[in-house]
Amino acid sequence: MRKSYRDWINWNSPINIIELKNTKYILVLFILTLSFSCKKNIDKTEEINQKISGNSLSEEALLDTVQKQTLKYFWDYAEPTSGMARERYHPDGNYPENDAHIVTTGGSGFGLMAIVVGMERKFIPRDSALARLDKIAGFLAKTERYHGAWPHWINGETGETQSFGAKDDGGDIVETSFLAQGFLVVREYLKNGNEQERAVAQKYDKLWKGIEWNWYTNNKDGIYWHWSPDNQWEMNFMIEGYNECLITYVLAASSPDHSIKADAYHKGWARSGEIVTDKRAYGLPLILKHNTTGDKGGPLFWAHYSYLGLNPKGLSDKYANYWDLNVNHSRINYLYCLENPKNFETYSENSWGLSASYTRNEDNSIGYAAHSPDDDKGVVSPTAAVSSIPYTPEESLAAIRYFYEDLNDLVWGPAGFYDAYSLEGEDWVAPGYLAIDQGPQIVMIENYRSGLIWDLFMNAPEVKNGLDKLGFTFK
Repeated sequence: MRKSYRDWINWNSPINIIELKNTKYILVLFILTLSFSCKKNIDKTEEINQKISGNSLSEEALLDTVQKQTLKYFWDYAEPTSGMARERYHPDGNYPENDAHIVTTGGSGFGLMAIVVGMERKFIPRDSALARLDKIAGFLAKTERYHGAWPHWINGETGETQSFGAKDDGGDIVETSFLAQGFLVVREYLKNGNEQERAVAQKYDKLWKGIEWNWYTNNKDGIYWHWSPDNQWEMNFMIEGYNECLITYVLAASSPDHSIKADAYHKGWARSGEIVTDKRAYGLPLILKHNTTGDKGGPLFWAHYSYLGLNPKGLSDKYANYWDLNVNHSRINYLYCLENPKNFETYSENSWGLSASYTRNEDNSIGYAAHSPDDDKGVVSPTAAVSSIPYTPEESLAAIRYFYEDLNDLVWGPAGFYDAYSLEGEDWVAPGYLAIDQGPQIVMIENYRSGLIWDLFMNAPEVKNGLDKLGFTFK
């Protein structure tokens, strides 16, 4: 039975309370004694917890923290007029001319998936997220398209095409495929919701179905990356594997009204079977011939961009088992950093990951490079290890913890981990962000944790039909 304050005093104290003239004194003494006792217990508990955790966040809390902070790129720092993802975000406001208003097509597709993660984990209010998704769909419906495809860059204020290069001023079917991957994820997530959610889902369904994938074959056996009204097919860049573009062929085969023929995949992307290789690195088969000069694989974004929605677990065709492909690619990248043939100070068992990102120029200014074993500058791109977490969970979690706990003051910023760092001589960081590097971190962490984005994308009936058309099996 619970004791009253007076019972507690009588029970615990040899002092006869009747003989005490100042009962207030006893009350104060009791409260102080109890407070001291509680504080000792709390301090002891904290001490035990600190010894157990080593002052570290739990895995769940760590991944929550990284996902939530990184989501700010697409939520707090999105281009305000369009709601889409800026190509880059520099917290110091130091942009090249007009860059603050340039939005990226592919990065915005990653952002759509990131917003779905934020909705599901309640990082952002569901009604506000729905309004943002509606805004983005409305903006994309009004921008100029090129046979249904969007350009690489768009001016977020005006909706006009922003040239990516001298002749790259029209449709970019690869960036469009990254965007469409997000369309299908949003549609699947909202399609059974309330009336407003179903209406937004329909807008994304319409955007997806309007892409003329077959136009981009140019009546050949393969898909061509670019087309514009002014330059037509002058860039003449057929997409051949292996790189980051598998999703382009999968979605092109999945289109209900503008599907490509299977020959475009097998003769174009797979190079009539020549995509397969027997090369190995660190004892691990590369499986597919990467579009690089060496034999240690390309930058790690090749293991991320196509697989934000496309689930490589159990996915195979006559060329590869795609889970093995990505696990091996990630492990080879990790083992290369451990081998560290150029003896860079940056690399260690927790400091690894080579991918396309900002880079450190010789004069310590910021450049850009597709870091890989073939182009190793002693620069780590945090997105590489973070986004590989489904493939290398132990190594990636150790890297995430190292980035967050040991390098926090250097690499942690308002939208998650900064884009790149180096520990050669004086520590260096590129204190900015790129959409294409931030998005995969949120999405691939979620696929590691729950499989949410993989499940949504693979549930789309068109994707199942497209994979079947190309000869894939999925178990």
